[in-house]
Amino acid sequence: MSAHDFFAHKRVTILGLGLLGRGVGDARFIAGCGASVVVTDTKTEKELSKSVIALSGIETIEFHLGGHRIEDFTECDMVIKGAGVRLNSPEIAAARAAGIPVYMSTALAARFAREAGAIIIGVTGTRGKSTVAHLIHHALVVARKRAHLGGNVRGMSTLELLPHIARGDFLVLELDSWQLQGFGDLAMSPDVAVFTNLMPDHQNYYASMDDYFADKANIFAFQVPGNTLVCGESIRARIEMAHPPVLPIVPPPVPLMWQMQLIGEHNRENAALAAQALRAIGITEKDIRESLATFAPLAGRLQLVRELRGIKIYNDNNATTPQATIAALEALDQSDSRNIVLIMGGADKGLDVSALWPAIRTHSKRILFLAGSGTERIRAEVPDAPVYDSVMSAVDAAMSVATPGDIILFSPGFASFGLFKNEYERNDAFVAAVEAL
Repeated sequence: MSAHDFFAHKRVTILGLGLLGRGVGDARFIAGCGASVVVTDTKTEKELSKSVIALSGIETIEFHLGGHRIEDFTECDMVIKGAGVRLNSPEIAAARAAGIPVYMSTALAARFAREAGAIIIGVTGTRGKSTVAHLIHHALVVARKRAHLGGNVRGMSTLELLPHIARGDFLVLELDSWQLQGFGDLAMSPDVAVFTNLMPDHQNYYASMDDYFADKANIFAFQVPGNTLVCGESIRARIEMAHPPVLPIVPPPVPLMWQMQLIGEHNRENAALAAQALRAIGITEKDIRESLATFAPLAGRLQLVRELRGIKIYNDNNATTPQATIAALEALDQSDSRNIVLIMGGADKGLDVSALWPAIRTHSKRILFLAGSGTERIRAEVPDAPVYDSVMSAVDAAMSVATPGDIILFSPGFASFGLFKNEYERNDAFVAAVEAL
């Protein structure tokens, strides 16, 4: 069945519109297939104005914002659950009690893409999944393959890729734990699965690390003989204990003589994972090597934004855990020069921060905080460090204390909520502040 036939003439409730563009694209695509769509979100129309405006003029889309109506989940043909909506929410419970199927859009897109003859490559993990997914996609383009990138990508609805996908194409998906819930519901896994690592994260959502792993394990749980499972050494034992249908492969290191724009040991591990996945689908070593040499760091991931007055400024906005900030510090100060001015802080996710302070003391000369609940939790270690309510103020302060040869590193270590609507808004604020210097 095609996606068009699946949605045509159906009453579809989309739970969660959001501001990142994925919900907008999903609603637009589903309505375009001939469905009657109700979009519901706890946020108000004012809060979601940008997304609402993007869908204005589509007569078959109705908005129920500022809260949910139970009848929207019991008097429809299906519910499309947004990522991050809890599986035990009253709305999902009401739908299932009424016998209404609940789907997630990225998993549906993967199913329809597979039925169209595409090869699905999925990447998950606490850290590194964005870099690995984008690197795989980049390498496929270098190798002159027809490749599409979707999943957990800003502004991208994977459903909207479907009209462009043909037999023999590759669909590369960056998959967070929530999106993989949808794969579990459909009892499917990618043809090539990459599981980078597993570290404490989202503990404000998951009751335990076992629950967190269980969602991520959907990336391999339904594979079949002939599929490929690539993983980092740190997660191999746990994957093997889950008895995957396909034995996991830990890749060899990337040869030291290979050129890379990515920096840090963690990025060499990411590159090795990507290279092994590419070998599994027949990409040559020559094309893999060329792709590694030409792949630039992603926005917000140890990205060199600017060099000004001999000071290098790095954007590591997507470091939302203490471990990610530690990796950034180690990558930029491998000789322990202690020349980093660190800007960090944000909303607490309940993660262990005990390893953070030794890394900060070893690698940084100054620390500047952004306000947030996480900042309040850790600030006692450096009570004299200033706290700022805007990225602009923090960047200005960092420039005032940095000297030629120093590095300014923006690596928050915490979530963005509080000062910002989401991590993308925080990223854009930092880049704007640096460009305004």
